[in-house]
Amino acid sequence: MLSRLVRLPSFWVAAVILLLVLLLGVFGDVLAPSNPLKGSSEVLAAPSLAHPLGTDYLGRDVLSRILAGSPVSVLGAIEVAGIALVVGSIPGLLSVYLGRAFEWLTLRIIDTLIALPFLVFAVAMTALLGNGINQAMLSVGILLAPVFYRVARAAALQVSSSPYVEAATLSGASASWVLRRHILPKVLAPLGISAAGAAGTGLVIVASLTFLGIGVQPPAPTWGGILASDLGYLDYQPYAPVFPIVLIVLTVLALNLLADVLRDASGQSGRVMLKKRALRRAAKKRRRSSAPIPQRAGELT
Repeated sequence: MLSRLVRLPSFWVAAVILLLVLLLGVFGDVLAPSNPLKGSSEVLAAPSLAHPLGTDYLGRDVLSRILAGSPVSVLGAIEVAGIALVVGSIPGLLSVYLGRAFEWLTLRIIDTLIALPFLVFAVAMTALLGNGINQAMLSVGILLAPVFYRVARAAALQVSSSPYVEAATLSGASASWVLRRHILPKVLAPLGISAAGAAGTGLVIVASLTFLGIGVQPPAPTWGGILASDLGYLDYQPYAPVFPIVLIVLTVLALNLLADVLRDASGQSGRVMLKKRALRRAAKKRRRSSAPIPQRAGELT
């Protein structure tokens, strides 16, 4: 599948954007040109050489706060996708082989989680476990787990009815061996697609929670917190909310584009599309090679 991915231009667009965002998430604190918590007398200053994105209502450098808030926002989205992947996919795979009692129990739990609203559950969990970013990400990851449960269960049910899986079961192979050798490799692609989409959803939810002051308390910088503080001073800086919004939108678009690319490359439609592109390139080469070479006027005699 990797060979098909690298031949898709949209993959490289998503990869470049996500690589830049990941670098911000890892090295954002180091890249900040000044202390993101230190105020100054230059309150609500316009963009300049000293402050490329201006300053906020306390005189803090906006660029430094956006860079310093990147680790919480980006790594929080990755944490949400990881928790949802583990909590959802493992029960989804095991529900195919651990009997009807386990299947019924997990299905009822998943139905319950689907019925719960995201923000209300996140607020309740942070009130119960404490107002921290890890507690908020845990609650959001649990609520996104049904997506992975259904994807893993559907893929496992489809593969488990294949002739080679039935032959392995009839030959005495254990359920764990069948899961490792036959089921898990077939469900990795659908789970990867779901993980990319869940990371985008997680980023939006992280920004929403920090916008409300849940998970990270001010003055700690986050993309959602910066957006919340900018909205109170739109009369002075109407352009200020654009900076965090652009980062959030670009990251979510890149993650959704990556999910689409993974789906195209792993499915039959992706193979057909790449085959058609190869045939068009071959046809163009044949036309170029068969085209007559123009002769000069002096060579015609």
